[in-house]
Amino acid sequence: MCTMLRIQAVLCTFSVLFLAVGADLKARTCSEVRQVYTAKGFSLVNIPLQEISGEHLRICAQDYTCCTSEMEDKLHQQSKQELEKLLEENSLTLRSTFMSRHKNFDEFFLELLENTEKSLNDMFVRTYGKLYMQNSEVFQDLFTELKRYYTGGNVNLEEMLNDFWARLLERMFQLLNSQYHFSEDYLECISKYTDQLKPFGDVPRKLKAQVTRAFIAARTFVQGLMVGREVANRVSRVSFSPSCIRALTKMLYCPFCRNLPLAKPCGNYCLNVMKGCLANQADLDPEWNLFIDAMLLVAERLEGPFNIEAVMEPIDVKISEAIMNMQDNSMQVSAKVFQGCGQPKPSGMGRSARGISDVFNARFRPYSPEERPTTAAGTSLDRLVIDIKEKLKQSKKFWSILPVSICSDDNVTSSESSGDQCWNGHSKGRYFPEVLKDGLTHQINNPEVEVDITRPDTFIRQQIMALRVMTNKLKNAYNGNDIYGLQYDI
Repeated sequence: MCTMLRIQAVLCTFSVLFLAVGADLKARTCSEVRQVYTAKGFSLVNIPLQEISGEHLRICAQDYTCCTSEMEDKLHQQSKQELEKLLEENSLTLRSTFMSRHKNFDEFFLELLENTEKSLNDMFVRTYGKLYMQNSEVFQDLFTELKRYYTGGNVNLEEMLNDFWARLLERMFQLLNSQYHFSEDYLECISKYTDQLKPFGDVPRKLKAQVTRAFIAARTFVQGLMVGREVANRVSRVSFSPSCIRALTKMLYCPFCRNLPLAKPCGNYCLNVMKGCLANQADLDPEWNLFIDAMLLVAERLEGPFNIEAVMEPIDVKISEAIMNMQDNSMQVSAKVFQGCGQPKPSGMGRSARGISDVFNARFRPYSPEERPTTAAGTSLDRLVIDIKEKLKQSKKFWSILPVSICSDDNVTSSESSGDQCWNGHSKGRYFPEVLKDGLTHQINNPEVEVDITRPDTFIRQQIMALRVMTNKLKNAYNGNDIYGLQYDI
């Protein structure tokens, strides 16, 4: 009887153990991993139904696992693609801002030049008629050179404007003294007296100062928008180190291998991984911020004393004023030129039936506001610059806060990011290491990513240099100065 009781007790114990083992086996099935894995578009071929021994794993813990070597390789590749996608998505607004604002400003400026040239041509035809049309290439060349300067051509603005006034003086002098014949040597002699005679009054000096600083500011500003766009595009597509992708795989997909496919990384854990992966990008930030500050200063100049719209719109009136000055002082100017260059030979032809003076006395009448061409690109410079300034301010510190931006995404980190239900790199639990500071030098003891702080990314360093050169140009433009010939290929 006692023997029977002992046998029954042993059988009962075995039954309990069998049930426990069965429950344990059921708990270690990989069905949830398989489900999430296929939802990502992967095939279930060679995916275990239950946990297997993990000695074959190279990144994730070599414990009982739901991952084969093939799975770990695929998840490793997936991690690289996801980081590239995250960087692409998080920098999209920044890149779009520089691209669209560069396009808007460029369109506005070129249309402003086109409208101004058309306005001048229409009014000069109406006012001076045939005389203007016979000499219109002088004015066409002026606008051609202004456009060439703005679009990056090697044009010295001051020399070009001096040349415009010298050519205009030659044409005007011949028109006002049409009874004489002037050789090329004589015309060259006339141009030497431009500064001394001031035939156009003070208009050339004032206009040169206004046009030069406004065009320098506008061209440098649009170049700055282009450099910002290119740097943002290039830095957002920079390649990542193998140790970074390894750390990212551990953060994003080792939970799959540990049979925790729904576990998301702890927030601080994600920050340390991203600060290690994006250390070089963070080092771009100080130079980026200086560049943005310089852009904002030039933007203020464009709103104020260097307003290209305020300079270009009345340029036809100012040039006509200079022509009137020349006509009013023609007797004195001609006398001094004849004295300095010699008496010219008569042309053998008298003045035309309609006197030149009569033509010029048809005083210039500018368009009234309602007659003027519509505002360039459907906006004004002030509205355009206000919009750009607002977007530039928002882009400050972009590269240093990029890890925070990525790790704030609910698709990346757990809502329990600081609790004990997030993935800490080993299991579900609290993440204890402190979050490191930004930049390469601070990653020497990064607990998640092996970072060689002695080898800065050369490509990022090139972008830093491009920003530095552009910032220097912007500072000069702010003071109304140009840096002729200084280009930096990014």
